Amino acid sequence: MFRERPKMQTFHRPVLTASLIALLTAFGGLSPTLAQDRVPESQAEISLSFAPLVKKAAPAVVNIFAKTIVPSRQSPFANDPFFSQFFGNLGQARPQVQNSLGSGVILSDDGIVVSNYHVVGEADEISIVLNDRREFNAEVLLADAAADLAILKLEDAHDLPYLALRDSDDVEVGELVLAIGNPFGVGQTVSSGIVSGLARSGAAAGSERGYFIQTDAPINPGNSGGALIDVKGDLIGVNTSILSRSGGSNGIGFAIPAALIEQFVAQARDGAAVFRHPWAGMTGHGVDTDMAGALGLDHPEGIVIDALHEDSPFAAAGFTPGDVILAVDGNPISSPAEMVFRMSVKGMGGKAQIERLRDGERSTIAVPMTTAPEEPARDPVETTDKGPIPGMTLVTVNPAVIAEYQLPLTTTGAMVQEPGQVGQRAGLRPGDVLLAVNGDETETSRDADKALSRASRSLQLDVLRGGRKVTMRFRL
Repeated sequence: MFRERPKMQTFHRPVLTASLIALLTAFGGLSPTLAQDRVPESQAEISLSFAPLVKKAAPAVVNIFAKTIVPSRQSPFANDPFFSQFFGNLGQARPQVQNSLGSGVILSDDGIVVSNYHVVGEADEISIVLNDRREFNAEVLLADAAADLAILKLEDAHDLPYLALRDSDDVEVGELVLAIGNPFGVGQTVSSGIVSGLARSGAAAGSERGYFIQTDAPINPGNSGGALIDVKGDLIGVNTSILSRSGGSNGIGFAIPAALIEQFVAQARDGAAVFRHPWAGMTGHGVDTDMAGALGLDHPEGIVIDALHEDSPFAAAGFTPGDVILAVDGNPISSPAEMVFRMSVKGMGGKAQIERLRDGERSTIAVPMTTAPEEPARDPVETTDKGPIPGMTLVTVNPAVIAEYQLPLTTTGAMVQEPGQVGQRAGLRPGDVLLAVNGDETETSRDADKALSRASRSLQLDVLRGGRKVTMRFRL
């Protein structure tokens, strides 16, 4: 859009576009009140671009090539003595190699790299290619499917370019951002946009609902694990997913905030192979408009506690069902996903200041950030050929198992960790909980193993699956 100039002027100079105005303002070179009433005053302003920023940040964004060996399905006639003489080795299972392509961001000069779990989390071989075409092998130090994050270490790397992490809590809607990655494998690509939303939890690439920064900077397949940077070149998030019907960018992309990435890096450097999430030991739901009025709130905020595990640190701190949690360390929350994020950012070992609303009164209570306890012990047991379902791995349910498999808080019994071939054909799945075998309650993995070994003519399994009780019957 151009603004009409007085007729006495016989020359024209380009008017600042909205994006250039925002960029100048962000760098302090242009007052917002004057931005609409002036044109560029120098060649430097006319040629203003993101090029210097890209030159600074792009070398720290890498391409990732991952290989995963996947066993193929075996022919049912592979070991048959009759058919094998006709088909030879045609029925034998042969491993297949799956290749994946993604991006990553270097976070230290010694080669610490962050990417997405769905890019490298299950890879057998990982190759990293830098912007200057140098190649490194990499190993995964820490990976978490739920958060869709992985921390890698480049082999024999030193003096590498890297990006600094910005405090993502300071990010505001409307900020200019750049997304850097390797979409569709065409090579490193830069796209620009703004932060279009915060605290998004409606889309996830991992196994849980996440907590994201939303951007309209175009993000496409291959951008996963790439950088989302601000106008200073600091990393505010790692691109992870998009909302799209076609598979291409529709202007709604999501990035995992830098605050969570910082915790992942810290735990990886401490030697952790699995990310340790602080455990709340509760279930809850967001406060809606009707509830807000009944609770005496001016507007919907916080989450209402529905249930608490008896070993929950919140229960030990005095919380009860019906309490409303409004904020964690002064950060307002409005959903369970947001609370999980705030607790994860707090990290392990400290205490989070939790703002509670009870009977119209607000109070702040310190709650320790701890992992779910492993008591009683899981005591894994593999069933033998003496029972009807051999090769099945069972574990005793405890708070850690409940948290890991997202079981109902009151769950007890023996959980199927691996069903084995026979159990899989029978319809059992990882995460199923055996409540009873032929009517005998199974409190532990050994209870279930003994009950299974006693089964002779028939088998009845009372199974908890997805919060619902299912009865399975078999003739032996």
